[in-house]
Amino acid sequence: MTTRVTLISPALSTALREARFADGPLDATGLRQAEAVRGAHALAEQRATADRVFASPSVRCHQTAEALGLVAEPLPELRTCGMGRWRGMRLDEVGAAEPQAVAAWLADPTAAPHGGESLKALHIRLGHWLDGLGADARPDSARILAVAEPDVVRALTVQAIGAPTQVFWRIDVQPLTVTELSGRNGRWNLRSGRPLLGGSR
Repeated sequence: MTTRVTLISPALSTALREARFADGPLDATGLRQAEAVRGAHALAEQRATADRVFASPSVRCHQTAEALGLVAEPLPELRTCGMGRWRGMRLDEVGAAEPQAVAAWLADPTAAPHGGESLKALHIRLGHWLDGLGADARPDSARILAVAEPDVVRALTVQAIGAPTQVFWRIDVQPLTVTELSGRNGRWNLRSGRPLLGGSR
C-alpha cells in the first residue's frame, strides 16, 4: 500500500515572525495569504482525494486550515515540540539569558534544558505516527492531508528520509508551503517547499 502524506505549513502569525516559542492567531498578512490560496487547484485536488484531514492542535494551524476551507481534525500527535519553561519566550531572549542551555539544546538531540520535550523525543513521537499511517485507509492507498507546525514538518522530513536528527536544524519551512511524502514498506520519497499557489503536479 502506498501512503501519501501532504503537509501544509501554517500561515504567518506574530509568534512565527518573532521566532517565539508560543502559539497564537494568524496575523492580518497570514490570514490574507491563506484566504488568497483557498481556491488553488493543487489544494482543491488534495482536499478532494484525502482520506483524512488533520491539523496540529494549535490556534495558528486551526485558523490556517479554516482559511483554506479544510475541515481538519486536531491531532495531538502533530503537536509542536513541548518547550517547557521556555514557552512564550523568543529564541533571542532565551539565548541571551541561557546561552549554555541553548547551545546544549542545539548540539545534543537528547537535551531538554527547558524541561520540555527533547528533539529526539519529538522525532520518536512523529516517527511512530508516520509508521502507523494507513491502517484504516483504503487497501491500495492512504492519503493524509495535514496542516502542521513547522517543527513537525521538519521532523517528519528527517524521519522520512532517514537522515540524522541534527539535520532538523538545517531545514527551513516557509509559511503556506507544501511538503509531500509518499512511500510504502517504510521507504519514503520527499518533495518539499512547494508554494501552495504553485498549481498541480
